Amino acid sequence: MSHLLQELVTRQAELRPDQTALVFKQEKLSYGELEESSNRLARLLREAGCRKGDRIAFLIPKTPAAIVTILGILKADCVYVPLDTSSPAARLEKIIDACEPRFVIASETGASLLDQLMASEPRRLKTLIGSMGAGKIEGNNIQVQFSRNDLGDYSGEPLDYQNTESDAAHILFTSGSTGVPKGVVITHANVTNFIEWAVRYFDTRPSDRISSHPPLHFDLSTYDIYGTLSSGAQLHIVPTELNLVPHKLAEFIRTSELTQWFSVPSVLNFMAKADVVKQGDFPALERLLWCGEVFPTPPLIYWMQRLPHVSFTNLYGPTEATIASSYYTVPECPKDELTQIPIGTACQGEALLVLDEQLQPVAPGEIGDLYISGVGLSPGYWLDPEKTDSVFIQRPGTADPADRIYKTGDLAKIVEDGLFYYLGRADSQIKSRGYRIELGEIETALNALNMTEECAIVAIDTEGFEGAAICCAFVPLKDVEVTPSSLRMAMNKALPSYMMPSRWMHFDRLPKNANGKIDRKVLRERFQSEVGSAAQSKL
Repeated sequence: MSHLLQELVTRQAELRPDQTALVFKQEKLSYGELEESSNRLARLLREAGCRKGDRIAFLIPKTPAAIVTILGILKADCVYVPLDTSSPAARLEKIIDACEPRFVIASETGASLLDQLMASEPRRLKTLIGSMGAGKIEGNNIQVQFSRNDLGDYSGEPLDYQNTESDAAHILFTSGSTGVPKGVVITHANVTNFIEWAVRYFDTRPSDRISSHPPLHFDLSTYDIYGTLSSGAQLHIVPTELNLVPHKLAEFIRTSELTQWFSVPSVLNFMAKADVVKQGDFPALERLLWCGEVFPTPPLIYWMQRLPHVSFTNLYGPTEATIASSYYTVPECPKDELTQIPIGTACQGEALLVLDEQLQPVAPGEIGDLYISGVGLSPGYWLDPEKTDSVFIQRPGTADPADRIYKTGDLAKIVEDGLFYYLGRADSQIKSRGYRIELGEIETALNALNMTEECAIVAIDTEGFEGAAICCAFVPLKDVEVTPSSLRMAMNKALPSYMMPSRWMHFDRLPKNANGKIDRKVLRERFQSEVGSAAQSKL
């Protein structure tokens, strides 16, 4: 496999220049066109003064132009920083301040947001603007240095690179506990090591038609893009407007004749609850993958019963360990809705460790903190050595500082057969009314009731005797009358009284973060606000 990510498309352009690489609505781009366009952009960026290691941010919706931009930035020996086009300007401003990009490349759809970002005089002096949109980007604070129309002035021939596989390819900014996003640095080698394993394990071929569902600032999209490019397959970009329309997502899978689907479980759960998958549906689909959060067993059963011709694989791994670090292909449809699906075993070149507070391995079946080591580990957080050192630590029993392990913040156990099980976040294990409780167990029981389209269990601190208060956010199943009372009555059959939620909140749709996961932080704030309002009303 190529050592640099941009070399993947060059190899495919040599092997199959006319093969379709990207599909988005009515737009198609061949491997030859993708190679030439990204080469032209790279030459333009170099002539504009970009040098090895420069950060280049882009504010472009997920389209072929965004993929061309990513590859062009890499071919200029630079580091790309995806910006979420749905984020508020204040958050993007923090990211730009942190990574100090040489350029921000935008499309016309992000013009107003970009105009807000560039309002600061110092930033306008040090950050240049480029356009890869079909139309103009305009604003009071925007002065465009180049546009997509300028690419024709540059050669589409391959370039020589200064970068090595150990250099950064991109920086992905994730939520930080302090309110300041933290930038996870990912190298070329981090990605190519995972892609090499995944393409071999999933037997990805040029005939594959692969979904591109996660947003580009989310590391799951990295697998979609480079897994496709490395195998000469087709990448079918899912229009974001389909995300809230489950029957249209199902129709997209059918009409695109996808062979692989990869997303966070929330999407699959949403489609199952809306009952949009027919028996024997999606005949071209060969494999369905999920990552990013727990996929409740009831909707997994729904999918597996209807698609017996499809393989189902659970991938696990934080952004800091690059896409995924473990995998488990479910051998058969679970018979019990309370069956827990393991995160499986480590991917090639990686290792999972379950350790106690003294960083010693726990016995099989015991719960401990989950750590990851191996080829996927990020070098750390961008310009934040203190935060890096707090979670990337030297492996116990070794003298080599380069032999590191990453503390995921998750709880896990390993069973006798060597499989690992994810047991929730370490901070999701609470103490309430004197009992130690794992919130994930409550959520599993709630999902098994088939009374809700979506649900989430969170906890908030109280000043009362109970300690942490257990809170349930739920979206009732359509055409079913669901109340806190009926949920409590049904859950009483599966859980002891001390694990019963004491606060309930009805939603039409649970809040999601930028990566499509349930936003538990927002839920905690909503419950905390409700408690505060109630206390205020008593004054």
